[in-house]
Order: sequence, then C-alpha cells, then structure tokens
Amino acid sequence: MIVITGNTTPEEQIQDIILAIEKEGLQVHLSRGNDRTVIGLIGTVEPKLAEHLRQMKGVENVVKISKSYKLASRDFHPEDTVISIKGVNIGGGELVVMGGPCAVESAEQIDEIAGLVKAAGGQVLRGGAFKPRTGPYSFQGVGVEGLIMMAEAGKKHDLLTITEVMTPEYVDICAEYADILQVGTRNMQNFDLLRKLGTCGKPVLLKRGFSATYDELLNAAEYILAGGNPNVMLCERGIRTFETYTRNTLDLTAIPVLKDLSHLPVISDPSHGTGRRELVEPMTKASVAAGADGLIIEMHTDPDNSMTGDGVQSLFPDQFAGLLQDLEKLAPIVGKTFSTKRAPLIHQN
Repeated sequence: MIVITGNTTPEEQIQDIILAIEKEGLQVHLSRGNDRTVIGLIGTVEPKLAEHLRQMKGVENVVKISKSYKLASRDFHPEDTVISIKGVNIGGGELVVMGGPCAVESAEQIDEIAGLVKAAGGQVLRGGAFKPRTGPYSFQGVGVEGLIMMAEAGKKHDLLTITEVMTPEYVDICAEYADILQVGTRNMQNFDLLRKLGTCGKPVLLKRGFSATYDELLNAAEYILAGGNPNVMLCERGIRTFETYTRNTLDLTAIPVLKDLSHLPVISDPSHGTGRRELVEPMTKASVAAGADGLIIEMHTDPDNSMTGDGVQSLFPDQFAGLLQDLEKLAPIVGKTFSTKRAPLIHQN
C-alpha cells in the first residue's frame, strides 16, 4: 500500500503520517518526486489504518499495490530512478556503456583493455574475478587478485568498475574493490546473496535468470531494495528458448516492459544475449532503440584465446570502438545522450 501526498504538503504533516504508520509496526519507504511524495507501507495493512491515513492532513490518496513487488514497482516510485556513481548517471538521459572481458586474466590484460574501453568512450570497465561455470573443470577466475587488478586498471584509466559476486561471503570484498556488483543469471534467485546485497551500500546490476519471468526478476530486485539498497539495475541478458542457433534469445520486449512496470534502470547484455559476435552490434542498437539505459558488452584483445572460452561473443577492440561511435549518432534519435569524449570521474576525498 502507498500513501500519496502533494508536493506542497508540509514536512510536518508527512512526518505525522510516517509516525502513524510506524506506530502500527510497519516499515516505511519514502519516495520524493517533483509532483508528489509517495510513502510506501511494508507489511500487512489493516483496513482501519488505511481509513485513518485517508483522513489525515496532507494525504491525497491511499492506494493498494496488488503486485508482489512493492518497492520495485512504478506505482510506488513513478519517476525513473537515477543511480549516480562518481558523476556517471545510470537511468537518466545518458546512455551508459560497460565494456571489457568476460574475465580478468592478468594485470597486463585488464590494463590494456581498460585503456581501450576508455579511448572508445565507455564509462565502466567490466570483468569477472570469480566466474560461475557450467563445467567444474572450466576456468573459474583468478579471485581476489583479479579484483585488485581491475580496481587498479579502473583507477588508472578513470573508469568505474563492475564485477560479479557469487556468494554472500564475497560481497564485502567485492564491494571494497568494485563500484558496481553484478548478480549473474544463475544467482538471480540466490536469496541469501540478494539479502546481503541489500545491506552492502554498492549499486547492483541484477541479471535476469535465463528462465525467469519479469515478475520473478522484479521480485528478486525487491529483496535488495527491501534490505535498504535503492540502487538496483535490471539486466536483460537473454533467455533460454527452443532456438539453438544463438546461445540465448535476447528478449528485447523485456526492455520496454520492465521500464513500464518498474522505475529501475534497465541494462541490455547483447553479448550473452546472442553468444555470437556478429549479432552483438545489431542487438546493441536494437536495445538502445527499445529504450535501454545502458549496455554491458564483452570486448577482448584476443577473443579466440580467451581463458573463458567465450571469445566467440566478444568484440575486437576496433569493433567495440566503431560501435560506440555509432551509438553517439543513434542515442539522440531515441532521446538519449552519449559521447565518446568522456568527462573525468568525480573522486571524493
């Protein structure tokens, strides 16, 4: 349930409403917009309380949210959420590009690729230090050393960094070195991990499970939001269908649907979504046209010899740079801004 007040409602009246809700043992989540303030009630709301709230000063309406996810719903937060990280805004009018290898392989490798991502106009360096693999004998990543290597490369080349976290035990160490924590498709419903991420204080990129519905993805996001972390991005990374030509089927419909259902930023992953290098460029552009707030794209200097074996879906550096030049032209057509000339990050002391 949500309580809606107008933008002219005095702060004293808003606090009276919050106090009345908390007296009934319910949690409160406040969302302030340009036109109204929305107070979300978490817990079971008795009809008597709902009626009391309707009669309080400053209350314009009391609305029951029927969706199982409350905080992720656009009903609760009508305006788009914008996640600001060191001057990079994700979810606003600026298109954000995250680029890099599937996995950190060495300090030299990640440093070289970071320089190429920066030169092309990307804002975020991606790279996995811990790699969840289908087979137990596949390359599993270089661990904490990889986090340190990527953090140093990001700092040197003035890039944000994003890396995947696989277990609750590794959340704190990943949060120490990375700017954004990624939840992979296999962990979308790892609820212990999601709860921990709700308390970590770092932005989270939540990838859709390869067999998950939109509701399941949004309920997974709800775990993080309910834990107190409002900075969640949803990522469409392809789903499993009957088609075998591509690694997955990139569900472009998910982008406008999720943006309609939720206020959270939506990121597209055309690399995992197709699994084929020649399809990454057209599906990247299609994702932007569909309304994506950002892209996460694999790029490698020697994809055919990458340690993860995912080179078939990784762009070469010149392809990555050319694609970002095209995005600079495409973005304004769909109401976004993107420049290959990046401003320095804002580092706080």
